[in-house]
Amino acid sequence: MLKPFPRQGGPVARMDGHLPIEAYAAIGEGRSVALSGADGSIDWWCCPNLDSPPLFDRLLSPEGGGYFAITPDAPFTAEIGYRAGSNVHETVFTTDTGRARLVESLNSGPAGRLPWAELARRVEGIEGRVTFRVALVFGTRGDTAAPYLSANSNGTAFHVAGLMGLFRTSEGVRIEDENDHAISGHLTVEAGQRELVAIVAAENEPLVVAPIAEIDGRIDVSCGEWRDWTERLAYRGRYAEQVERSALALKLLLYSPTGAIAAAATSSLPEGIGGSKNYDYRYAWIRDAGYVIKAFLRLGAQAEANAALGWLMRHIGEHGAQVLYTLAGGRVPPEQEIDLPGYRGSRPVRTGNAATGQHQHGIYGDIFETAARFVAEGNMLDPRTGALLAELADQCAESWKLKDAGIWELPQAEHYTGSKISCWQALARAVELADGGHLPGACRDRWARSRDRVADWIDAHCWSEAKQAYVMYPGTEKLDASLTLAVRFRFGNPERLAGTCRAIDRELGRGPYHYRYTGVDAEEGCFLACTFWLVEARALLGQQEEAQAAFEAVVAALDRNSGTYAEMADPVSGTYLGNLPQGLTHLALIQAAATLSGMDL
Repeated sequence: MLKPFPRQGGPVARMDGHLPIEAYAAIGEGRSVALSGADGSIDWWCCPNLDSPPLFDRLLSPEGGGYFAITPDAPFTAEIGYRAGSNVHETVFTTDTGRARLVESLNSGPAGRLPWAELARRVEGIEGRVTFRVALVFGTRGDTAAPYLSANSNGTAFHVAGLMGLFRTSEGVRIEDENDHAISGHLTVEAGQRELVAIVAAENEPLVVAPIAEIDGRIDVSCGEWRDWTERLAYRGRYAEQVERSALALKLLLYSPTGAIAAAATSSLPEGIGGSKNYDYRYAWIRDAGYVIKAFLRLGAQAEANAALGWLMRHIGEHGAQVLYTLAGGRVPPEQEIDLPGYRGSRPVRTGNAATGQHQHGIYGDIFETAARFVAEGNMLDPRTGALLAELADQCAESWKLKDAGIWELPQAEHYTGSKISCWQALARAVELADGGHLPGACRDRWARSRDRVADWIDAHCWSEAKQAYVMYPGTEKLDASLTLAVRFRFGNPERLAGTCRAIDRELGRGPYHYRYTGVDAEEGCFLACTFWLVEARALLGQQEEAQAAFEAVVAALDRNSGTYAEMADPVSGTYLGNLPQGLTHLALIQAAATLSGMDL
């Protein structure tokens, strides 16, 4: 359903060359994701892969970055929205002279993902007459690449490092200028007319030159493929519209060449405007992958869950239990800074990720909870996976007493309560899997004893009588919103968990949102997954009415765009912060909605 952007109506405005983060909708095909703004400009596209250097990067460099814009040449208002059950996106522009629709798709074919990248943008006249300016500006990858054009008897190609692409247009598109830096022109549509502008690209390989009519037709083929997928989902609970949209967002982050699940599709969008918390999320975290696998299982998306779990276990076997991996399954490189201005001046811009060198106990809980959920659905673990899980349970039993970086990947190692609970969770699930015959049981009794010692240690060291809550780590009175997850993990005393949830809501809540932990409000916005985790915890604790009200309040507050959610939100203005689409936000919504619907964990 199309809705105005901004919601209060009026023009789509840029601030210092930037659109608000919530102005973007994500489109993809299982290999890459592009972000299209409500003014018709695609300002981010890493091509041909989700973790490739960006071809379009105006998102992080408003003056010198690359982009692909199809924008009315007169003042306009915009309505935006995805087609029902699909990741094909539409924008309806209204000017004084008419109305026209922009339909956008990263195309697939009837047999699945195409061997090349195909970004198709169709302009349809609805009423009157509308003229659009067309601008394709090539990115330079932070001045590390020099784009150029080359012509032969079959056409003119553009080149950016190893990427070769074709700019394809229908007959009504008039090209006015074409050079190594940019291509520009215009098109006009009246009611019933349509024009197409597209990019076909590949990296270090030959490129098929498809007829423009085929590219146009694949928009509708792609829409049909998306709808076929959503129709196969098994979710029959409440809030079906929001759950379906979040499932489609998660599907965009499933990197089909390997089965990896990216945390988000962008890099360096700030958690606080002007701050330095700007990270590259185009990698696969064990935590996020585990949660997404469980969400897919809950939705009945068995093939995606199986592919992702297979990928996860294969690379844990190769490299050990790392915090995160590249989408190809390798080790993530250390952080590097890129000389770009950053979103609204938020620097540095980064690639790589510092968490690659950390240890987080949470990976044990995430892995075992995922395996337990997979088995609970009636699926089977192979002997190699079972042996690997048994080895990881031994590691957890051996190392749970050590400090770690925690779920929030903090530089100061502590005995984080959430990490200890994750160790308890891992050992508890390992015992259950062994009892069910899914793991080798030789060390089952050791795991059970370690599980009980962890629980005793948490209750002895991490409970605050003054707060009537579990605290972030022993010796502090700080609270940590991730401790709401302990309810889902079936840890400990429900009364203590209820007290912890009340304290988190009281001290970390801001309007419908919640901060991650005490004191972080000076540096960043509210973390959206935390609010959905708290909703789920309340529902599991029997506080159904409170949980439902909180869920509906945050969903209403997030209703600012087509349904592509970011990592965080500013609790005062409501504007989005952080990378997007953020898998953790969307999967937390799915889990909360399913729990509110009374579905099994």
